[in-house]
Amino acid sequence: MLNKPVLVESLLVFTIVLLLHLVVWDRYSWCALALALQAFYVQFKWDHLLQLGGAVFQFRTGANSGLLPASMVIPLLGIVMKERCRSAGIVYFERFGIVVASTGMLVALFLSVIAVGVTKPVPTNTCILTGVAGSVIIYTMKHSLTVSEVIEVLEVLLIFVYLSMILLYLLPRCFTPGEALLVLGGTSFVLNQLIKRSLNVVEGRGDPIDFFLLVAVVGVVLLGLFFTVLFIFMDSCTWISSMFFHMMTAVLGLGVIMPWLYRLIQRNPLFWLLQFLFQTQARVYLLLYWTFLAASACGVVFYQNAKRSSECKKHQASTVTRKYFHFIVVATYVPGLIYDRQLLHVAAVLCLAVFIFLEYIRYFRIKPFGQTLRQLLSLFLDERDSGPLILTHIYLLLGMSLPVWLFPRSCAPKGTLPGVGALAPYSGVLAVGVGDTIASVFGSTMGEIKWPGTKKTVEGTMTAIFAQIIAVALILIFDSSVNLNSSYAWILVSVTLVSLLEAYTTQIDNLLLPLYLQIMFM
Repeated sequence: MLNKPVLVESLLVFTIVLLLHLVVWDRYSWCALALALQAFYVQFKWDHLLQLGGAVFQFRTGANSGLLPASMVIPLLGIVMKERCRSAGIVYFERFGIVVASTGMLVALFLSVIAVGVTKPVPTNTCILTGVAGSVIIYTMKHSLTVSEVIEVLEVLLIFVYLSMILLYLLPRCFTPGEALLVLGGTSFVLNQLIKRSLNVVEGRGDPIDFFLLVAVVGVVLLGLFFTVLFIFMDSCTWISSMFFHMMTAVLGLGVIMPWLYRLIQRNPLFWLLQFLFQTQARVYLLLYWTFLAASACGVVFYQNAKRSSECKKHQASTVTRKYFHFIVVATYVPGLIYDRQLLHVAAVLCLAVFIFLEYIRYFRIKPFGQTLRQLLSLFLDERDSGPLILTHIYLLLGMSLPVWLFPRSCAPKGTLPGVGALAPYSGVLAVGVGDTIASVFGSTMGEIKWPGTKKTVEGTMTAIFAQIIAVALILIFDSSVNLNSSYAWILVSVTLVSLLEAYTTQIDNLLLPLYLQIMFM
């Protein structure tokens, strides 16, 4: 029997894909439609495998596979990036968008083939559909990509295969198949880009900010893989292991990551970072303001834990309490987006590295803070943290930061940005910071009418749409670089579709919603 919420979620994704290609129709549109159609059928095979326990790895429980919404994110991002950079006349980033779209399609197709291959009996119709979609995609790639670009796409696919086998084995129940596609596919692409740029360093070419993002992401992932393998053979809870952890972190950071970054930006990374952070007085004020907000967030964590100790050991933070952090994040990102996006870009990378490093300390129980972090963060667990890692706060940071990191700055005109694309960097603030927060708070406190087949309420969704429209109006008032040029109908449609997707998806909404809203805005 077909799952009605999954059908509605699929309908919303199809609507977004069709709306996008009504605006931008080219040879890649056929590929995107073929990929969406086969992913729709294959995700039911994945759902069946998850219910029977027949999947190769252990995936997150309580959610469907999410293959269709995840499969379309990277290809659609590449397509809109290609169109935006083509209209700006920047050929290099136009080609880069084509590579991103092709990579996303091939990785999604590979995940579909895996599901079809392990399904017994073999689903003949789905196999035929997957074969047709694969043929369309490969034929288009053959006539669109150069030899070097084809090699680059295959490199990402190879990294994705090995990374998936390693991380899905080491981290059971942390991802759904769709979330694994997004997280591991994105990490594979970042790793391949870093290797490619490291081998082809040209002095003075490339933005140090982009290199900083690539090295930081790859560095923390490699650090985690190293210690995961190491602590298979050692007890991570002892003081000796903890001292070894801190010592090897310093060695890898100073001996591998720093020289790697030095090679890319051709200057001392620490001096560059300090000069960048304190370049202007406005940046110092922003950093002080963000430090105050970070201290406030820590205060909420300590207060809630003290409250749990005095009331009940089994006390868990309510939905409203967890959304405090969403309000704090909105207060963090909005000034950065208005006054200094480059500083926000770098600060978000630093925060991501710190969050992941603290999660390593919590996961491995590294002394002296590992056990304390476990106790503090256990209060804020929800049903999505069913695996050994706690990822919801990292997903929140990613959801807010990805629209800033992925916005093609080189393809944006100087000064005022015309059209709805100017709102693309605000996608995380609108979808997660405003929409998801308001929907959860109002839905859990005042909602009565539930969407069919879900726990989400109609009142929460409607309030979220209204709140996001108000937020757009406030952005127009306070951010002089945004000029919508009467694109209000497209904004309303985009916000409505993404808010409905929030109501029906069982995937990590902090990660999925900002990316779809950014695609629609771009």
